[in-house]
Amino acid sequence: MEIFTESEIQKEKFRLAANHLLNKCFLLKKNEETRNDYVFVMQHRQKFVEYFDLLGYSLLLNENSGVISITNEFGTGRLRLKKGESIILLIFRLLYIEKRKALSLNQETVVMMEEVHEKYNLLKVNSKPTIDKSTLRESIRIFKRYNLLKPLDSDVTLGECRVKLYPSIMFALSNGDISTYYESITEKASKYINGGITDDDEEIEADQID
Repeated sequence: MEIFTESEIQKEKFRLAANHLLNKCFLLKKNEETRNDYVFVMQHRQKFVEYFDLLGYSLLLNENSGVISITNEFGTGRLRLKKGESIILLIFRLLYIEKRKALSLNQETVVMMEEVHEKYNLLKVNSKPTIDKSTLRESIRIFKRYNLLKPLDSDVTLGECRVKLYPSIMFALSNGDISTYYESITEKASKYINGGITDDDEEIEADQID
């Protein structure tokens, strides 16, 4: 592989970027913590394609959204989310879609946690009418780790807490045209309505959080 002929500095940059993808799944152009890795992967994309292919991963580059991600070709290594976490992720993605319609390309997508609660209440989940604080904190922790969002305030359990959503939120679950996301989210969320699933600890596999 050509990377082995590069300088030690280049190999170190490659190692860091590859490990960030393996550990966090997403690199974002507009995230200051991942921007350098994003640029490096784009500049050396073929090397990364070959490397991840050896590991059984596909490297996905979406320049329009400024997102680089990996997905396991064998369907292994995917994060399993609990019911509450899955619903919150679906709500965040729905809010992202709604917000983007009113924003310019360069504007950040920011939501209030009270908006998440409002969407959740509309689902009327009989087994858990409201989101408990521990589920909320754990969900935000997981989604932040995988570069899906970033809390802008310290206490995510407060309604006025702001959360920045990254475009990677659109790639964390199954792919599809943006116009079909509403239907997709509604269909998946309906499984939880009216106590369709009552075990709070049941895990749901997220399609592309590898």
